Amino acid sequence: MSDKTRILIVEDDMIIASNISLQLSKLGYEVTGIESRGEEAINHAKENRPDIILMDINLKGKIDGIETATAIQKENDIPLIYLTANADEVSFQKAKETHPYAFISKPFNKINLERTIALVVEKIKEAKEDLSDNASLIESLDDRIFIRNQNKLVKIMLNDILYIEAERNYCKIFTIDQILTVVSPIGTLCENIANKNMVRVHRSFLVNIKHLDAVADNFLEIQRKVIPISKSFREELFKRIHKV
Repeated sequence: MSDKTRILIVEDDMIIASNISLQLSKLGYEVTGIESRGEEAINHAKENRPDIILMDINLKGKIDGIETATAIQKENDIPLIYLTANADEVSFQKAKETHPYAFISKPFNKINLERTIALVVEKIKEAKEDLSDNASLIESLDDRIFIRNQNKLVKIMLNDILYIEAERNYCKIFTIDQILTVVSPIGTLCENIANKNMVRVHRSFLVNIKHLDAVADNFLEIQRKVIPISKSFREELFKRIHKV
């Protein structure tokens, strides 16, 4: 198996995409492919599992780059670098919700591309080392989990958890009286916490519905924290609420 960093390019301008591919190959990266539409990019990411995705925000077609990234990240947490000629605040805020590692503004030069990707590769390497050195989630029982924190095991009762917020390979667990950081993707936490009151409501949030203060169509509140609700998780959330 190759040790090269594998990169998927999602760009609907084939001249730009080909130029990027040539530059990346010269820099020693492996390009897994070039996709011009979001739907094809989703399938490519699922089948090939690249290490990094270079994603143009303004894709033509039914779904743009941000929607494509969101769909990919439901299946795989692949590090993301956005390519964009559009720096408006609305697009930037939407893109931020997918937790990209970097933005590259068009037009960009070879040095900008090279340095940005090198920094992202280094961040990925550091995150993997943290995960291997700090397997934080130890065990989950019906009513509690144990995590490693400051060289000791800490018990957290599930009823005390308000919500869990993800940021890449880390999660912050917000309880009634403390905040703890876990070196674990949120998908792993969801698999390990088998409790009917803990519900995934967004790619970045797992909430305890026992602590809900308010619920609307696209957001909820827990102790004044406003948490977004994704369309894909909304139905399951309301099913769980009705059973409480």
